[in-house]
Amino acid sequence: MPAMARDTINIVGSSTVYPFATVVAERFGRSSDFPTPKLESTGSGGGLKLFCAGVGTQHPDITNASRRMKSSEFKMCQDNGVKKITEVLIGSDGIVLANSKKSGKMDITLEQIWLALAAEVPESENSEKLVPNPYKKWSEIDSGLPNKPIRVMGPPPTSGTRDAFVELAMEGGCKQIDFIAEMEDSDEDKFKSVCHSIREDGVFVEAGENDNLIVQKLESDPDAFGIFGYSFLDQNSGALQASSINGVEATVDNISAEEYPVARSLWFYVKKAHVGVVPGIEEYVAEFTSESAWGDNGYLVDVGLIPVPRNVRMESAREAQALKEMTGKEL
Repeated sequence: MPAMARDTINIVGSSTVYPFATVVAERFGRSSDFPTPKLESTGSGGGLKLFCAGVGTQHPDITNASRRMKSSEFKMCQDNGVKKITEVLIGSDGIVLANSKKSGKMDITLEQIWLALAAEVPESENSEKLVPNPYKKWSEIDSGLPNKPIRVMGPPPTSGTRDAFVELAMEGGCKQIDFIAEMEDSDEDKFKSVCHSIREDGVFVEAGENDNLIVQKLESDPDAFGIFGYSFLDQNSGALQASSINGVEATVDNISAEEYPVARSLWFYVKKAHVGVVPGIEEYVAEFTSESAWGDNGYLVDVGLIPVPRNVRMESAREAQALKEMTGKEL
């Protein structure tokens, strides 16, 4: 690897973590002797694919993720020579189902979310036969829901937000139906397929990696809902509101305590082989994991990050700054 083939840190990954990493990168560029890192929003899956492709300055140094790395991705890294990786837990975020404040606020359950968005659902309440999703209006699922068409915009499959939404909301809802929950033990592949498959009949619209686009569309279409991270709701709280899920509001306290049903953790991953080759990586990690950045009163809180508890944060900072290597067993 050429000693100085690149002098700027190259970061890819999650669109949810992107705003937080951008703020850290800009502060780092202003306050240190290093250039401002270059960031690209590729989605969590896309970022990990780029990160795990190999060692060398043509590959990224750091990738952000709005879900934890999968064991299959760790293996991909290992197979491509990316042997030494440091995992950093940044903070928490919630995924919201939000709509315009021009409309009524919805209180919905995980089961109802699944019934609205799944590709196949039970034919009737007591039936174990799955049929293509027939629901066109929220009120067809439950008379207590709005008598309005189901229109939901959300992220594509490459997005960590989509992964987390499918795992936490869709699977969480589908497990409420007994005969599907029993599939998890008897036929895990079928269970995953039933729980994770989102309908493709136009009711759910993939809006790309740009959460701002979803926000704009919700403002122009008060009947539509969007799926995105709490931080985007926070930044657009004048125009948008989040549905409560299982009776729990999407608030900082509820997300931090993991009482809100669709709460998830945010991460970034460092390629240790690039430390000392691309200048500033250790210093960037130290900035991101400083109390002034991610602490309870840190500057990232101002842009919507929900800090993890102090004891977890301190341990995470120690391990990050020591560039502790993952073993893969933690996944």
